[in-house]
Amino acid sequence: MTAPLLGSPSTTELHVMTLNIRRDLGALAWPPADRWSVRRPRLTALLRAERPDVLGVQEALPAQAAEVSAALGPSFHRVGHGRLAGPRGEGCPLFYDADRLELGGWRQVALSRTPDRPGSRSWLSVSPRVVVEASFRDRRTGAALTVLNTHLDAFSPWARLRQAQAVHDVAAAAESTVVLLGDFNAPAGTAPWSALEADDVLRDSWTAAVSRRTPAWSTFAGYRSPRRGRRIDGILTSPALPVRRAGINARQYGGGWPSDHLAVQALIDLAPGAIPPEETA
Repeated sequence: MTAPLLGSPSTTELHVMTLNIRRDLGALAWPPADRWSVRRPRLTALLRAERPDVLGVQEALPAQAAEVSAALGPSFHRVGHGRLAGPRGEGCPLFYDADRLELGGWRQVALSRTPDRPGSRSWLSVSPRVVVEASFRDRRTGAALTVLNTHLDAFSPWARLRQAQAVHDVAAAAESTVVLLGDFNAPAGTAPWSALEADDVLRDSWTAAVSRRTPAWSTFAGYRSPRRGRRIDGILTSPALPVRRAGINARQYGGGWPSDHLAVQALIDLAPGAIPPEETA
């Protein structure tokens, strides 16, 4: 069996992953590699090989979210629902290992001028966009952590920027350190990323990582061989959280890729400088 992309995490490290899993388009899916029936076992193989502690996905329809839960196993719980009023439609569910993390609370916020109104949209956004926010306590270290998961607008630059500013404000208001997972639909270094990183609230885990285990692959790969380029998917963290290792997973599973996007992964140390429990026994 191939070793995990980032290796084995230490006792205090948390393995986090973000992946746009590409919504199931049914009979409209093209090319054949885009069909959910083809991609589903590949996604299952990826998740079982990598075993992230926290996973944020984007474009997940309810049936797809259920498949992700099944792949991760019974210790995993999820929060988040469809972004349309109801709730309905695709969403940005957040999956976490409840054996590792204790959930304190969660909410889903619309990225609009009326954030408390489900299904609302603003700033020329074609469809509603959301951020899922969950607060946790790490059972190993006792550390408090807030995790966000989002998917910014794919068409309107103005909407992307304003949505990024809204996500930044959610992160800035968090009562603990923050990990943001997402498909930002804009390359690293552009205005939405700058908005997310404003006031040193968040930083790009890719550039902050002590070790990068892969090239800087383009994360929107389109079922093609990996190539260097635009990182539109990413993991951002509070500056106080050390990022030990990061990588962009371009591996094939079962003869192909699970999505037209590549997974982004990071190992984040929740207790830097702490002596692992097994060393104090």
